[in-house]
Amino acid sequence: MPQPCILVAEDEWIIAADLCETVEEAGFHVEGPHCDVSSAMRAFKKHRPDVAILDVQLSDGTAYALARKLADEHVPIIFHSGRYTRDEVLDKFPGATTLAKPCPPAQIIAAVNEVLHTA
Repeated sequence: MPQPCILVAEDEWIIAADLCETVEEAGFHVEGPHCDVSSAMRAFKKHRPDVAILDVQLSDGTAYALARKLADEHVPIIFHSGRYTRDEVLDKFPGATTLAKPCPPAQIIAAVNEVLHTA
C-alpha cells in the first residue's frame, strides 16, 4: 500500500522544514514544502494529495483559494496558522481542522491521522 501523500504549504522556512520532517518521520510521503499558493497549486494539479497542511498566510497571499480547490476535490485540509484564529478560519471553512502555531509534532500527526480516517 502506498504511503499517503501530504501537501505542505508553509512560507516560514524553519516551520516548513519541521513540518515536513515530522510528517516524513511518521511514514507519510511529503509534497513540498511550498512557500506560496501558486507553487502549491501547481503541485496539486500534478498530483492529488491525500491531505493538505496549509498555513493560511503564504508569501503570495492567503491559501483560501487553494483550500477551496482542494475541498472541491475532497482533499482533507488542516489549517496551521499563527496569524489567523480558529474562528477566522472556521468562518470561511466551517468544520475545518485547525492547528495553532506552535503545534507539537504529536498533535500534527494526530490531526493527519484523524482526517485520513474520516475522509
